This record gives sequence, structure tokens and C-alpha cells, in this order.
Amino acid sequence: MKTTIVCKLQVEGIHQWSKCPFEDVKFLKDPHRHIFHIECEKKVNHDDRDVEFIRFKREILDYLHDKYADNECCKFGDMSCEMIAKELVQEYDLERCSVFEDNENGSVVYQYQV
Repeated sequence: MKTTIVCKLQVEGIHQWSKCPFEDVKFLKDPHRHIFHIECEKKVNHDDRDVEFIRFKREILDYLHDKYADNECCKFGDMSCEMIAKELVQEYDLERCSVFEDNENGSVVYQYQV
């Protein structure tokens, strides 16, 4: 049996896809705003708040704001949803992380143990 905790959070952010090769969505090359909906899943070793999820959510929010935010919002630059999710998986040793733009389209990154 495996147990995980899940925390959901959202951050306001701006990003762009500077190298977008598709003419019909070329507007993605320009900086644009989203509410990034993030879900982090982390393995725990026991059932008594091995990782307290309210504190964990705050830690992730602090990390994102400290690294990417200015007074307005997170500035992710050319980072895709996949890149943001991968960074969080690696930074927090997550089992899974999903990042969705405006809770509509996004990515899921899984960590596989070898």
C-alpha cells in the first residue's frame, strides 16, 4: 500500500512561448496571463500527517513567489506548464504534479522510481 498527500494551489502568472512555430496560435509568443492551477502529490510514510499538507502548500507557494514573483504576479518567462511541474517534482520529490492554465489545459509530470 502507498499513501500520498495532495495539495492544490493557484498562482497568478505570466509566461510566453517565444519559439511557438504555429501560425494559428502565434499570440502565445507574447507574454500573457493565466491563473496556474497546481496540484502536488507527495508520498508519506505514515497516516499521522507525516507531511502536514497545509504547511506543505504554504511552502510551495512561498517557493514560487520567492523565485518568480514581483509585486504583481509570478513571471515564468518561457516556462511551460510541463517545465513548472517538472521543477516542483524535482524540488519537492513529488510523485506527481499537474499544472493547468486557467484550470483548462495543462500538463502532468510523474516521477517514476527505478
